[in-house]
Amino acid sequence: MQVPYIIVTGAAGFIGSEMARYLNTLGYEELILVDDFGREDKRANWESIAYDHVVERYNLAFWLNEHQPEVAAVIHLGARTDTTEFNYAIHEELNVEYSQMLWQYCTEKQIPFIYASSAATYGSGELGYDDNHELPFLLKPLNPYGVSKNEFDKWVLEKVGDVRLNTQDEDGWVRDDGAHTPDSAGAPPFWAGLKFFNVYGPHEYHKGRMASVIWHAFNQIKKDGQVKLFKSHRPDFEHGQQLRDFIYVKDVVKVIAWMLETPKPPKGGLGSGLYNLGTGQARSFYDLAAATFRGMDLEPNIVFIDMPEDIRDKYQYFTEANMDKLRKAGYDEPFTSLEEGVGDYVRNYLRRL
Repeated sequence: MQVPYIIVTGAAGFIGSEMARYLNTLGYEELILVDDFGREDKRANWESIAYDHVVERYNLAFWLNEHQPEVAAVIHLGARTDTTEFNYAIHEELNVEYSQMLWQYCTEKQIPFIYASSAATYGSGELGYDDNHELPFLLKPLNPYGVSKNEFDKWVLEKVGDVRLNTQDEDGWVRDDGAHTPDSAGAPPFWAGLKFFNVYGPHEYHKGRMASVIWHAFNQIKKDGQVKLFKSHRPDFEHGQQLRDFIYVKDVVKVIAWMLETPKPPKGGLGSGLYNLGTGQARSFYDLAAATFRGMDLEPNIVFIDMPEDIRDKYQYFTEANMDKLRKAGYDEPFTSLEEGVGDYVRNYLRRL
């Protein structure tokens, strides 16, 4: 008998390929990998993964309808992630409309659905970084990418809000934190929108300008022996002390796998909803660059340059995930420290390229 498949979108990309690879280590090889597989610079990301099918991204809806596979879960990590692309229509097509198609498929088939949201939805952070279900309707993301991610979050919350109203007095139930099990009419049996903070790690090499600071720092050090960081253009932050919640990609995929395997209500504590996915500890870009030098067995040599004017008014100076919700749901594994994660990435991946 065929074991149900797990669909992983974005499987040729950074987080998606790491997700599929990690699923393999857990014994899941009945995978349907979805992405644009025509890019040769992504081939190394996915060609060693054990899978049953690869499906081109824009053919997925047709393929699912034609083959009618039995699916255990959909992990939707495919997205347009370029924060410097200001044509909203490009982000809307993949980050909103494509995600809506997958949500509707998972609702119809009653399949768990885990998707990538983003900390970019929080904008400048003036409203904080809490993953409650009221905040998305108040947020003002700083770029079209963040807007598209927030628009899908809002669309989902409006969908499940309808379900909550329709089922609360019938056979559905609602917990104090707003998580719920809806009926089959309006939502998947379990869903999670993961607000990724600054993810770094192996298999991001194709991302170019959008690759992590570590990737760029490593290549700058190899070429020039120094790292260039943006100056601060705010008086309350010193140069290089802009803060981010950096999370190692290996921690990200562990959380997603935990969500797949953890009992859901009423037998367990993992309810549907939006969840932050960072470490809960903001660190500076200076710390990140210094850790990269240490991974190369070198002393830090950091210089500061002006931030490009086209991003100055859309730049986040501080992000830090409130991780209480995920912890209360039962995830108790420690997150990799910045020094440990960067060290592993630099020594065991970047230095071996």
